[in-house]
Amino acid sequence: MILETGEKRPERRFLALLRTAAVIALGTGAAGSVGFMLYAGHRVGAPRLLLGLFAVWVVSPFVVLALGYVVSKRWSLLTRATLYGVTPVVTVASLVIYGTVALGALRPKTAVFVIVAPASWLLIATVVATAAFISRQSSYRG
Repeated sequence: MILETGEKRPERRFLALLRTAAVIALGTGAAGSVGFMLYAGHRVGAPRLLLGLFAVWVVSPFVVLALGYVVSKRWSLLTRATLYGVTPVVTVASLVIYGTVALGALRPKTAVFVIVAPASWLLIATVVATAAFISRQSSYRG
């Protein structure tokens, strides 16, 4: 019994560290993405209402990830780790893409701000569902 508890501690610590890093990335990604979108929107003279709607759209993948954190408490270790691991990927990809568009060309290509959110949802859904499937399959075998 003591051996089993000792073996699980490093996994739990790693998961807690990964979750902390993911939460930091989540906030950074949401704020940075909206900031880049607002900057690009102001450069092209977009109306405020449109900027507000775009802000909701741009932040939506981060809201999906945050909801995943809320419901993941009973998920397997692999599935939760995957959720926490995909967060920095979505964050870095969003910031690089949005930053390049916002700070790059004289006339930013605002269509990019429409495309990245659904691409992020697709990535999140695919990666987390795959991890859940693998976790389920390995639990049936074990």
